[in-house]
Amino acid sequence: MDVLATTTAPLVEIGHLSHVYRQGGAGDHPVLDDVNLTLRDNEIVALLGRSGCGKSTLLRIIAGLMPATSGSVAIEGGPVTAPAPQVAMVFQSFALFPWLTVLENVEIGLEAQGIGLDERRQRALAAIDLIGLDGYESAFPKELSGGMRQRVGLARALVVHPKVLLMDEPFSALDVLTAETLRTDLLDLWCEGRMPIHSILMVTHNIEEAVLMCDRILVFSSNPGRILAEIKVDLPQPRNRLEPNFRALVDDIYARMTARPTGKVSHGVFPGTGISMVLPRVSPNRLAGLMELVAAEPNNGRADLPEIAGDFLMEVDDLFPVAETLQLLRFAEVEHGDIRLTEAGKRFARAEPDERKRMFAQHLVTYVPLAGHIKRVLDERAGHRAPASRFRDELEDSMSEEQADHTLRAVISWARYAEVFAYDEDSGVFSLENPS
Repeated sequence: MDVLATTTAPLVEIGHLSHVYRQGGAGDHPVLDDVNLTLRDNEIVALLGRSGCGKSTLLRIIAGLMPATSGSVAIEGGPVTAPAPQVAMVFQSFALFPWLTVLENVEIGLEAQGIGLDERRQRALAAIDLIGLDGYESAFPKELSGGMRQRVGLARALVVHPKVLLMDEPFSALDVLTAETLRTDLLDLWCEGRMPIHSILMVTHNIEEAVLMCDRILVFSSNPGRILAEIKVDLPQPRNRLEPNFRALVDDIYARMTARPTGKVSHGVFPGTGISMVLPRVSPNRLAGLMELVAAEPNNGRADLPEIAGDFLMEVDDLFPVAETLQLLRFAEVEHGDIRLTEAGKRFARAEPDERKRMFAQHLVTYVPLAGHIKRVLDERAGHRAPASRFRDELEDSMSEEQADHTLRAVISWARYAEVFAYDEDSGVFSLENPS
């Protein structure tokens, strides 16, 4: 992997790191595979990828919150301890203690380090002032907005003066305007050199956010997580989303993340083959909505995914599963950051509701192996009924319990819309009773 030229030793160095979740009888589930990365002084690096590619797991390993299955993690040349004192972490869910005030929440890390009352009070007040919450020291988390609570989480991380700040989707739980304000304030503090940290490593699903904030972007593939590409961002700060160079870089990342795999095994939203495909829970309404959008003027059957994401404030985890499900169903093709409707997709967008259901049913049974498998089993049985546990057990032979549940529920939703087969939640039984 290429690294930025520097005379300083790496702050964080990860070599051939892999991690496997043990699942007992269901087999092992590899999450990270042969990850190598270096984080150096005075840089912001993004880990960009879809849910389930191991980015958050990697952060927790670096922080010393969990061990890796294999490989090495070094911070300032030494092994990681639990927890790593050179590292602080900001979580997506704020993770504040509701019974403590803002000041007490910020102080708690210093108290755990054995810092005396006077010093920790002084440092906590300075951190609160730095992140813009001066005057809220005595407030409790329930009195604060989401953005203010995340500022408390940021102050709590900064007050211990870590070398490395780890951020796990720090803006994803906030509304768009609040996230933009906090993102801008954080960048201003960083560019002005006012934060007591050396580098930032952040997890995000937002491609524009990564290009806006970071010096380097590591794009992860999924199942298991691997570094697919390393992209250096040479644009000067502050960055303008509308500038051609910014848009070109966003387009390039979309193209990399939608490129077709070259090998036999598909690493992405649909890993595996046959019924072992892990399917996302995407509603038929969202599938139909994207087809209608791409079919309408001015797209006329072909659209740029970055433009769609920007217009509708959608992130990778919102947009890619919808687009790639359409590709699985042969209603669209996705490649190089574009989505193009097939002839079937164009017909679907123009069709009336009953014709849409008929087309969806045909494509579902033909192109989604699990749906076709369930339909065949129901057709062959005299009572046209089968327990969901039969199919869930088959899925868990090749995927985790959670993935099996999501996959089965995705197929149930699609089959109900298409009236291919029915599912009774109370009895946990599939049948052909409801479809006409």
